[in-house]
Amino acid sequence: MTAWQRLLAAATLALSLGGCAVLSQFAPAVELESMTPGEYIAQQRGDLLTTGRLSALTQQTIRVAGLETEGCAASRLDCIRAMEAATGLADERRLSALSELWLQQAMLSGEAATDDDARLQAWMEAARHAYAYLFFSGRPPEQRVFEDRQTQVRDWYNQAVQEATTLLFEGDRPWVPETSPAETAPLGRLQRAGWVFRIDLSSVRLPEGVTVPEELLSASSLSFKGLHNTWRRNGFGAELVAVMGEDPVTSAAPAAPAGDGKQARHRRPAWSEMPSPGMTVLFHFRGHDLAELLAQQDVRVSVHDPYVQDSIELHGYRVPLAANFTAGYGLWLARSGFNRQSLRTLFGRGRSIDRPHLYMMQPYDPERRIILMLHGLASSPEAWVNVANEIQGDDELRRNFQIWQVYYPTNMPVVVNHFAIRRLVARTLANFDPDGRAPASRDMVLVGHSMGGVIGRLMVSSADEQLWTWADEAYPAEMRRLERFRPRLDPVLRFEPMPQIERAVFIATPHRGTAVAGNRLGRWISRLVRLPLTLLENFAEILQVMPEALAEQDTTTSRPLPNSIDNLDANDPFVRVAADLPMSPAVRYHSIIAQLDASQPLDRSDDGLVPYRSAHLAGAVSEKVIVSGHSVQETAPAILELRRILHQDLEAMGGRAPQGAD
Repeated sequence: MTAWQRLLAAATLALSLGGCAVLSQFAPAVELESMTPGEYIAQQRGDLLTTGRLSALTQQTIRVAGLETEGCAASRLDCIRAMEAATGLADERRLSALSELWLQQAMLSGEAATDDDARLQAWMEAARHAYAYLFFSGRPPEQRVFEDRQTQVRDWYNQAVQEATTLLFEGDRPWVPETSPAETAPLGRLQRAGWVFRIDLSSVRLPEGVTVPEELLSASSLSFKGLHNTWRRNGFGAELVAVMGEDPVTSAAPAAPAGDGKQARHRRPAWSEMPSPGMTVLFHFRGHDLAELLAQQDVRVSVHDPYVQDSIELHGYRVPLAANFTAGYGLWLARSGFNRQSLRTLFGRGRSIDRPHLYMMQPYDPERRIILMLHGLASSPEAWVNVANEIQGDDELRRNFQIWQVYYPTNMPVVVNHFAIRRLVARTLANFDPDGRAPASRDMVLVGHSMGGVIGRLMVSSADEQLWTWADEAYPAEMRRLERFRPRLDPVLRFEPMPQIERAVFIATPHRGTAVAGNRLGRWISRLVRLPLTLLENFAEILQVMPEALAEQDTTTSRPLPNSIDNLDANDPFVRVAADLPMSPAVRYHSIIAQLDASQPLDRSDDGLVPYRSAHLAGAVSEKVIVSGHSVQETAPAILELRRILHQDLEAMGGRAPQGAD
């Protein structure tokens, strides 16, 4: 028998004795499989939050500790205890793995409807071990800045803080600040699930009259249709939306009868700050070293305004703060009901508005200049949905500007709305800055769309006798009856440019009116517009005599009061006079004009409503014509042009706002 035959016989005998189990001894110990770059990245970066499975590094740490991944999935708390007791593991490995294992415990506890205290304890341990990894595990954070693991652990911390915060708020609502004799910061104190939480609100300014939010929502849980982009900042902390209350205008109660039989209207505030601002929340775990940090269950909960702070000092490191600049804004608009109310207002129906209201897109900041936005006919702040969002998404613009939006009744005559808006803005500024010395009280940028641009032009113009002459000629009978009230009417018809405004942007603005307002359809719609006396009574100091004048009105010799649509008619005497009022030479202004059909000669084109010759303003610093319909302000080219103008303005002003402070 040859050597080969002897070897074959031995193999046959081995197979007959050992069966198929022996075959495995002849298989290669390592087999090669190809992997695409995408699969490799997903394997390295995937974790519990992105794939629903433990990350590759945590699974590796489980095996290094002598544990089995299947066993850890079946008995999670036993696995955590074993991982804590395992020897031979570096702090970074152990702490990061424990953070994800506690995250898994918290997430699965929520699915199993475990009691809130057990879930809270798991979220707190996930956050604490992530915090310990980031600041107490040996290497400083900047040495791991390019490592995927640090990004994963930061995300676990943020998720855990987010869930723990909302769980705390839903439970006992501990957020009413109180003064602690040991610390100067306003604190709220709560004990829960064995933990002591000290809530620090010193870094945020709540809206006037608000001591505690009504809701706390996770920004990451909110998704919006209608917004082009969601703007956020990567960093440390939980991104939350704090709902301070219902919108004071759209949710106001309907009128109720007063004791004397008259209608007692709900008195709305003249201005309000964003009812759902974004906030960033951090958990600061106490301890001078790792052992002390892991032994204590005492945590400071700090709440931050992401518009004011973009970073914070933690354990000697400058750490960027996470932020979401879209979620609160989108939530407000989604819940507002502006679309229905603005139409009800135009036609004088119930639950409409009868005076302007000023919305601040963030808590008032004296150091940021103001962008004042005025919407058009039958519209509302929804007209600026993407304009405001894109400005807030621009880091430099957000650091230097704050957005104010005026929501006004578009059925009112333009001259009345102008007076009311001018007065509203002045009074709001005086409320926050009585001396007028803050940057917010100077160098305002006004942005007006359509009829809002007509009103905006009046705000930067002067009128001496021009509007008085118009009123005397257009309404001679009424003006004779109101002669004794001329001093009260004078502020409506005689004014100077608002000194706070240094730049204006007019978008699709019918400075000289539009033929559409005077055609058959425009006249028909105009007849549907109502100007109830209850509306006029809101402007008592200038219009309190109007009911008397109207009662005495001789319909054979008098004309009805004009409404907003009448004022936009190209043949209306008011719009002709207003278009010729001199603008302040100190105000630089720009035009953004829409052209519906680019094949038409520019001087004979329009946007479907406003002709080019009406929107054009001689002397503008710039004029941008965009192929679009009348709602051009929402288009990408218009938003880019507005951002260009604002950046140009910052360069011209020669300064920038300071970066976020501690």
